[in-house]
Amino acid sequence: MRVVIQRVQRASLTADGVPYSSIGKGIMCMVGIEKTDTLDTLKRCAHKIVTLRIFKRDEKLNDSVLDIGGEIMLISNFTLCTSNTTGARPDFSPAMEKNKANEMFNDFVKIVREYGVKVETGVFGAHMLIDCVIDGPLNIYKEFK
Repeated sequence: MRVVIQRVQRASLTADGVPYSSIGKGIMCMVGIEKTDTLDTLKRCAHKIVTLRIFKRDEKLNDSVLDIGGEIMLISNFTLCTSNTTGARPDFSPAMEKNKANEMFNDFVKIVREYGVKVETGVFGAHMLIDCVIDGPLNIYKEFK
C-alpha cells in the first residue's frame, strides 16, 4: 500500500464532471492498493493516518487530525503503484486487480471512519478533478508492506 498524505486547508473533488465531495481543514490522501495488501495492511495504514502528528500546536507538529477535529479525504489512486525500473512508461503490475482493489479501498474507508473522523472519498475508477489548498506544504509519502 502506498499513500501520499497531504495536510490541507480544504479540498473538493469532482468526479466525471459532477461535484462529489469536499472537506475543510484536515488531510487528503492518495491511496494506492497493491496486490500484496491485506486487512492488516489497511489497519496499520489507517492508524498511521489518523494519529500522524502533522498539525501545529505550540509551534511544533504536536497534533493529529483527530486532535484538531479535522476531516479526511481518501482518494483511490492506482498510479501510485508503479514499478519504474526500466523504460519510460510506468509499469502498474504491482497494483491490485480493479475489483479486488475497490473492495479493499471500501474496507479501508470503513476502518478510517471507525476512528470517528469525518471521511469523504473520490469515486473509484472515475476521472476526478481535485481542487485543494495544501497547507505548508506538508506532504508525506508512506509505503506499508
